[in-house]
Amino acid sequence: QTSAAVSQLAQIQAVITSIIIPRKASYCIGWCLVFVGGTTVVESFSVFRPPLPSRSHQQSTTKTTTAAATTTTRATRTGIVTKMASSSSDNNGDDDNKFHFAIDRGGTFTDVYCRLPRNRTGGPTEVVRKLLSEDPTHYPDAPTEGIRRVLEEFSTTKTASYARGHPVSTHEIGSIRMGTTVATNALLERNGEPMALITTRGLGDALQIGNQARPDIFDLTCAKPGLLHQRVVEVEERIVLAQYAPEEWKGQYPRATGITGEEVLICQPPNLEQVKTDLQQLKEAGITALAICLLHAYVYPQHELAIGQVAEEIGGFTQISLSHQVMPMVKLVSRGHTCSAAAYLTPKISAYLASFVKGFDDQLLSNVSLTFMKSDGGLAPFNDFGGHQAILSGPAGGVVGYAKTLFNLDNSNDNVNNNDSSPSAPMPIIGFDMGGTSTDVSRYDGTSWELVMETVTAGIAIQAPQLDIHTVAAGGGSRLFWERDMLVVGPESARAYPGPVAYRNNGYLAVTDANVALGRVIPKYFPSIFGPNEDEPLNVDGARAAFEDMITKQQQEGGSKTSSSSPRSIESLAYGFLQVANEAMCRPIRNLTQMKGYDIKKHGLACFGGAGPQHACAMAQRLGMRKVFVHRYSGILSAYGLALADANREAQEPTAEILNSDSSLSQHGTKRLQYLQEHATNALVQQGYKPEEIKVERFLNLRYDGTDTAIMIMESPTSTFEKSFEAVYQREFGFTLRGRDVRIDDYRVRALVPGPTPPVPKALSKKDRIGAPIPDDTTRAYFEDGWHEDVPVYKVENLLPGHMVTGPSIIVQPISTVVIELNCEALINANGDLDITVGIDKRKVSEEDEEDTTQIQQDPVQLSIFAHRFMGIAEQMGRTLQRTAISVNMKERLDFSCALFTKGGCLVANAPHIPVHLGAMERAVRYQVEYWNSEGREGLRDGDVLVSNHPQLAGGSHLPDITVITPVFYKGEIIFFVASRGHHADIGGIAPGSMPPHSSKLEEEGAMIVAFKLVRNGVFQEEGITEVLKAPGTIPGSSGTRNLRDNLSDLRAQVAANNAGIKLLQELADEYGLHHVQAYMNFIQQNAETSVRNMLKDFAKKHSKRAHAVDYMDDGSKIELAIDIDEETGSAKFDFTGTGPQVLGNHNAPPAVTYSAVIYSLRCLVAQDIPLNQGCLAPIEFVIPEYTLLNPSNDAAVVGGNVLTSQRVVDVVLKAFQACAASQGCMNNLTFGDSEFGYYETIAGGAGAGPNWDGTPGIHTHCTNTRITDPEILERRYPVLLREFSIRKGSGGKGEHPGGDGVVRELEPLRTLTMSILSERRTLHPYGMNGGEEGSTGRNLLIRKNGIVVNMGGRCSGSMNVGERLRVETPGGGGYGPIPATSS
Repeated sequence: QTSAAVSQLAQIQAVITSIIIPRKASYCIGWCLVFVGGTTVVESFSVFRPPLPSRSHQQSTTKTTTAAATTTTRATRTGIVTKMASSSSDNNGDDDNKFHFAIDRGGTFTDVYCRLPRNRTGGPTEVVRKLLSEDPTHYPDAPTEGIRRVLEEFSTTKTASYARGHPVSTHEIGSIRMGTTVATNALLERNGEPMALITTRGLGDALQIGNQARPDIFDLTCAKPGLLHQRVVEVEERIVLAQYAPEEWKGQYPRATGITGEEVLICQPPNLEQVKTDLQQLKEAGITALAICLLHAYVYPQHELAIGQVAEEIGGFTQISLSHQVMPMVKLVSRGHTCSAAAYLTPKISAYLASFVKGFDDQLLSNVSLTFMKSDGGLAPFNDFGGHQAILSGPAGGVVGYAKTLFNLDNSNDNVNNNDSSPSAPMPIIGFDMGGTSTDVSRYDGTSWELVMETVTAGIAIQAPQLDIHTVAAGGGSRLFWERDMLVVGPESARAYPGPVAYRNNGYLAVTDANVALGRVIPKYFPSIFGPNEDEPLNVDGARAAFEDMITKQQQEGGSKTSSSSPRSIESLAYGFLQVANEAMCRPIRNLTQMKGYDIKKHGLACFGGAGPQHACAMAQRLGMRKVFVHRYSGILSAYGLALADANREAQEPTAEILNSDSSLSQHGTKRLQYLQEHATNALVQQGYKPEEIKVERFLNLRYDGTDTAIMIMESPTSTFEKSFEAVYQREFGFTLRGRDVRIDDYRVRALVPGPTPPVPKALSKKDRIGAPIPDDTTRAYFEDGWHEDVPVYKVENLLPGHMVTGPSIIVQPISTVVIELNCEALINANGDLDITVGIDKRKVSEEDEEDTTQIQQDPVQLSIFAHRFMGIAEQMGRTLQRTAISVNMKERLDFSCALFTKGGCLVANAPHIPVHLGAMERAVRYQVEYWNSEGREGLRDGDVLVSNHPQLAGGSHLPDITVITPVFYKGEIIFFVASRGHHADIGGIAPGSMPPHSSKLEEEGAMIVAFKLVRNGVFQEEGITEVLKAPGTIPGSSGTRNLRDNLSDLRAQVAANNAGIKLLQELADEYGLHHVQAYMNFIQQNAETSVRNMLKDFAKKHSKRAHAVDYMDDGSKIELAIDIDEETGSAKFDFTGTGPQVLGNHNAPPAVTYSAVIYSLRCLVAQDIPLNQGCLAPIEFVIPEYTLLNPSNDAAVVGGNVLTSQRVVDVVLKAFQACAASQGCMNNLTFGDSEFGYYETIAGGAGAGPNWDGTPGIHTHCTNTRITDPEILERRYPVLLREFSIRKGSGGKGEHPGGDGVVRELEPLRTLTMSILSERRTLHPYGMNGGEEGSTGRNLLIRKNGIVVNMGGRCSGSMNVGERLRVETPGGGGYGPIPATSS
């Protein structure tokens, strides 16, 4: 009955569809219910709507909601496996005389590659097609339509009909390989399966809190992507790793050996009867998918298996995902997100598969090999394709495509790096895949795929093998804006529908329109698929008119007085947008190479994607790359790569071993790898592949003991695991840790059946080169030096191997356009691919050709480009620091900041790292400039590096934050400064961690550095800085630094970060000229200043020219601020007169902290993506009376001012502007340890609500954004148990928009430890605003073994014993607006 009902339902849907689509009904809803014995078996809800410009269009959604339907679905999927087994190993069907399809469904276009049957006489052997991914008025599914069109055009079978609207016959189809964005889109749009999370008691909110960092530090809403799960069930169960367990526990609780070989204690098994009740309630509430993720299940999975069995017995769940099966790796949060993604997205893929199958006859799954591309670059059969494996399904095909077709191409055609006739190492290549919505970049060097084991997509950490692909929101469909005298590209996209203006759908101005308007994309060589009848070309006039409208609007609005006064032409504006887009896409390429220690100039650029070849030559010139490779199918290379992909199967399990000293595997390790190898190879054999076809790769996931940075190392016949690990570590991080054990975290095996690799084309000798071909056409097109009236146009099918095409010119491929820029030359190789040699970028200028800085006029194009470049340099410094640092604080928690400064010490660009550092570093740099250049000082020389940390005297924030400053010399003169500030875990003082709760003098908080040359004439002054860091030990009751080794390593890392910035700034000066760079440093600051002035003027007009606010610290210390705004100029005085006197405690804040708090607040209030620099403070005059809380004496304790008072200053500024309610106002600094170790963390709280947003719960706010340690890592590394980490429900203030809730973090020591807490908002509530209620105060509680609860106060330190618990309840944010009246 069930199968008949499903069949009948499908028929009903088909009838409805046949009625609606031809008649173009504007709106129709059909709801069909099929009942069997009073139980709903299938519920189908179908919606048909007209196209909408602002969102993707979904034609139908079908959901099965009962056990019977679920059983049917599962049985069908399982039954197909046997039918497919004989055909899944199609080996691309070289001799089966069938059509073989490889299809990449992207966000904008769907690309189709098909290898035609070999029995055809004459004509092509392969064809490519491109069609819109979304075109609901013409077809329901793009891949199906692409297959239908190819079959309709090339089939020679008389009996088959391939008319639109009818199921496609499959008897001529041999295989279909697909890359799809279905899972990615479902993740981005949060429209997956109704799903619940099952996890350990106390950790139900762990995925919501995540690493507690907010995505955008300047977004007051603290917005995060929504959760995947709708419900949470917390199970009373607990596994404890035995390594730190008290001895008495080992006799009290059952013991077991986990997968890793480690001993665990089963402190509490799950109550399965209660679990059954909870799951039954979920089912009744409409939950159809479960993600089961328990603490330490990667070690001991029995509890997950038991709960999964209960869920199976209940029935009715379409997907049950167990975290240890989805990805058996340590890290609860990442594994939990991955498991959730599998449960949430896999049914979505199944639903898409079902709808895809409906487009064909009923023989598709039995006759055709249907496989999908996974994120790791391998193929999986449709019935073994999980949602978490599909995130990079589309982009992965492109990586395979360029790696198998373009790598080694340089060696076949006179590698530009060769100086002799001897062969050289192949040139590594950067993949540049520019699509309609985004651009993906990747790297391949011929050894193996570059994989990462964890990435974050749409706020979800996916822990699975994935190709290392970096994505930037810039593509052909990226929208164009002219804002704040800057040209902005993206991140918004015009998408496939309505698309760019040129698509004739009333779309948005986009990058594609710029190429069309400039003649770089020629409509008559582009498919005429636009307009109501899909037969019109690209609309050139419409694109140009849209640019004209933008110019007119900008002229009407007046623009900036600092901009060039001459009006821009359509051409210069459109070309300017292309330059800005190119710079945005260069940024991730720089990051991908430089952050891993590679020289970008020694790479080639493999370009593909529909829009990529239009930009590749210009980008290569900017990047200093000498080679660009364009495959003949560059427009659909992701689809072509699918045809070449390997079939693979991964098997992995965790372990906890130390690598043998001789780098050999232990007996246990050998057995485990052999078991995983058999498991993976057997899976491929079951799919129909022959054992002799299967290749095996074996890996160890290795890390140094005491660090969290693991690297997956593949077994090599020429090197040991340890040597390979050290080589990679040295290259990526710049050092190795001699004397430390190397730990094995995971065993991993990949079994694969290699796909075909096309042969490298025959090398062309000099005599094979036949010169320039005859153009097929000429066109008018715009290049860097202006319009060219007769640009040669070549059709690629008319080009012969050996032809040389010199720029400027345009080569038209079947579905893409290649722009050959000035000074570039393309060689057509034996395969018809383009091997382009990129000439020197003539933009580089000599000093004598430079204009004086005062004569250079601001240009919006250059302003945008330099904003990208300056910020990119600061980000590169940060990545270098993270790579080369050794401490957890910098490498893992990312507690550092990097910035660029003018020669006078003014902030130019500060990467968005830690907000409390933002304005403070400028004071530190200025002090050092003045100090070393003052009379009697030695001055600064090339090779000097400065260091300081004194808060009151040298512009520091607090002593643990050490600033390293380096002058940038250029032709013998200082032109800029670069600086990095990092939090060192210990620099001495009266308490471990140098964050004492009760310090009353600065000298008690650690080493004090006013001015010291860390590097003198290029020599690191290790002896001198060691003496400085040990100096606190001479003070009674204090100690010198307790971790000198990490201090020295991190200081060297800061020096390395600065050196990276110096190199990039010097290259920038070479590229554009020093005067030009200096001019734009000034323009960037002026732009930020103008934005802040406009914000202040708007506030004065809408509200008042005077603003005032007062708030208090928990001890009653007042912080008072009066703001007076000049409505005409936008200048303002920030007067802190009335602020209380400095205190005997340590929450005094040096002026630099106040400057940081204000610059952060102003940047948030501007609410636009403006450059963050000293210009933000240019309109501000500060009045901070001496010897007050915000300007204390030189000897006052200040360690709490940086982490506590800074938050209150932000609260006061935002209160004065009536921007939003108060956030938690604290960083909740927790330290614990003993004589053997120390640990430091800050804990999230609630964010304040605003006029149009609810406060976000469990997140870091305002002056900090550091991450928190994963629960499983915490318990593996330290002798503590995390009993609870949850949202503190109800702690946010009530209101029309409620404040965000704080969190509860409860820790239990497993041996006697000293625990200290430094916190605020334990007495005074975070304020509400505009009628909203206050947030709850926080509490620090000691729960004794006998159950007595003791309030420890806001600042406390003491010894805690086994059985006791520290419970930190952080404050909630204030509410905004009056509570709405309850309505009936």
